[in-house]
Amino acid sequence: MKPPKLFSPLALRGLRLRNRIAMPPMCQYSAVDGLAGDWHLVHYGSRAAQGLGLIIVEATAVEARGRISAHDLGLWKDEQIVPLRKVVDFVKAQGAAIGVQLGHAGRKASGARPWEGGAQLSPSQGGWECVAPSALPFKDGEAVPRALSKAELGDIVDAFAAAARRALAAGFDLVELHAAHGYLLHQFLSPLSNRRDDEYGGSFANRGRLLLEVVDAVRKVWPTDRPLFVRLSATDWAEGGWDVPESVALCGLLKERGVDLVDVSSAGLVATQKVIIGAGYQVPFAAAIRDGAGLPTAAVGLITEAAQAEAILEEGKADLVLLGRELLRNPGWPSRALRELGVESFDGSPGIGGGMAPQYLRSLREQSR
Repeated sequence: MKPPKLFSPLALRGLRLRNRIAMPPMCQYSAVDGLAGDWHLVHYGSRAAQGLGLIIVEATAVEARGRISAHDLGLWKDEQIVPLRKVVDFVKAQGAAIGVQLGHAGRKASGARPWEGGAQLSPSQGGWECVAPSALPFKDGEAVPRALSKAELGDIVDAFAAAARRALAAGFDLVELHAAHGYLLHQFLSPLSNRRDDEYGGSFANRGRLLLEVVDAVRKVWPTDRPLFVRLSATDWAEGGWDVPESVALCGLLKERGVDLVDVSSAGLVATQKVIIGAGYQVPFAAAIRDGAGLPTAAVGLITEAAQAEAILEEGKADLVLLGRELLRNPGWPSRALRELGVESFDGSPGIGGGMAPQYLRSLREQSR
């Protein structure tokens, strides 16, 4: 009997994932001054112990003004390395690989935490000035962001590279660049948010320029044996916005520049988006990029069942499956998938529960008490 692809390894440069179940970046809004704390250690560590192949740590700001909220993780200064290293070391000790998503929120920065309403905060409320490609707010009623100068764009490219160096010092296996969900790099890609008339606006080539410069700068400082991911919103779900054909074309350029996998999501750029949601609704975008650009992809979006995840991989629609909210609800999802697909081991090793923390092995025995 052919073993399930979900529990087969995936090699990316010098990194080997023990299986193809991964946790995507999901902001926890629980840092102080960008510093990881006990919450992050427990949150990521507990899921690594359950058999995941890869964990990608939440959006981590490359500069303080690029935070989504004042409670975001950061790698804009050296003091933030050691607390993250503690998380990285524990996750790796459980056999999972770990990456970090580097991002800049742009005009979607300076917000309250979701459970505190999520509204953009003014400086008098503890917020800060937001920046963007053009002076266009995310939605009506928000402050107009300041359009970035060309000199500032060079500083942002440098900030991404510096954050990647710190990620390496923290021991991360891979870096993911956040160019999705309406944050700064996505804002430059879409004509709905980028109305510039210089070499960073207008044409497809110009709108993609900042992301490609960031990729080049990060790839120069990131070791050649470690993978580089990009998270991309494949479509804005809005008329006149960024779309799938442009995503495919961009991913061809990313492949040439040393990007190893595209984490394919969608939406987040404009408040007027009209998203059609259903089970696996973003998987076709991952398949289109994989086929059109010849680049490995990760699929995400209402993937909840083991058979569903296995079919995505078997049908060649993606190379990695990312489970977001499902892993918040059920950290033990890999164990359930193991049983449902009739597999014994998370990492291909002999014996029941190979690759799982030994403290949890009894959970795999139906008659255990």
